[in-house]
Amino acid sequence: MSSTISVPVGSTGNSAKPFAKRIVSLDALRGFDMFWIVGMEGIIHALSTVINYPLITRMDHVPWQGLHFYDFIFPLFVFIIGVSLVFSLSKTLETEGQKAATIKVIRRGLILYVLGLIYYGGISQGLDKVRLVGVLQRLAICYTFAGLAFIWFKTRGRIVTCAFLLIGYWAVMTFVPVPGVGAGNFDEGKNLANYVDREFLPFRKWDGDHDPEGLLSNIPAIAQCILGLFAGLLLKNSKTPDKQKVRWLLLGGIAFIILGFLWGLQFPIIKKIWSSSFVLVTTGVSAILLATFYQIIDVWNHQKWAAPFVWIGCNAITIYLTMALFDFGKLASRLLGGPITEWLDHRIAAGFGHLVIEVTVLMFGLLLARFLYQRKIFLRV
Repeated sequence: MSSTISVPVGSTGNSAKPFAKRIVSLDALRGFDMFWIVGMEGIIHALSTVINYPLITRMDHVPWQGLHFYDFIFPLFVFIIGVSLVFSLSKTLETEGQKAATIKVIRRGLILYVLGLIYYGGISQGLDKVRLVGVLQRLAICYTFAGLAFIWFKTRGRIVTCAFLLIGYWAVMTFVPVPGVGAGNFDEGKNLANYVDREFLPFRKWDGDHDPEGLLSNIPAIAQCILGLFAGLLLKNSKTPDKQKVRWLLLGGIAFIILGFLWGLQFPIIKKIWSSSFVLVTTGVSAILLATFYQIIDVWNHQKWAAPFVWIGCNAITIYLTMALFDFGKLASRLLGGPITEWLDHRIAAGFGHLVIEVTVLMFGLLLARFLYQRKIFLRV
């Protein structure tokens, strides 16, 4: 990864020309998404042990079919990658051409994929424990193929590709029989995606003999990234008024949610196989969130409240990797664990000490993001 020296979003610095065209809401939305991964998820889990409120317990991932709050976090990031690549690749296309842009996309995708291998432990526990698929690996695959679609296809080609991936995935999941089970079964362990992982995915798999980021489910995930690409093209279009951009994102989001739930009547909404209905519903929610952030931050220019999200969003992958490689939880426990945790549990409520530790972990993440942002250190793959 390399360090850029460009002025961060929303600031002016010493550059003679401020980044007036930079969409601050995109960095803020990326940071909002990462905010839950950086520490808020841990806080919610800790808080649930303190008050045991049903809303909090239902925010966790759904075991299989359906949607809980956390099920929106990963697809939102996939969607944002699609939006962002429009801005990151357009200049390369204009100044260096398709070949240079293609090399850039493939190189970045490979680097991100290798970082994903390292994130899950690399070869530290032996080759048989290497996880070939995972969050960063999926982001790498989605970025690469959506980036290539942006570089080499026009609007019609992108639409056809996206539709083919979503409908094609539905078709093979519905009509291709699983040995010993038959066709059209979407239960865990009995569906085609899980069968493909069991038979063809080597080494470590997250859920025993299959993986939630498995081989076949990359197909609809790529389609979701391409859908984000269309949102990026909309935002980049200077001829379209901001009011119209927001309206189209909102209406498109609502339409996708409705279509997704209707499709879910036959092809259930399941994150762990990234079903096509799951793609439509989560893309719809992502579009509505993007419209909301864009309206508030870029149109109304209310930006101060989103500063922590922008700090994280400008270095999202760096923060994600840092908090995995350097255990902030252990550091927080060394500062606030032991007698302090016991005192808080005794004086306030059971589990409150752990809640304080999780809040401290989040603060560490925010301080790191702020440190990098204020010093204009932006690490890009």
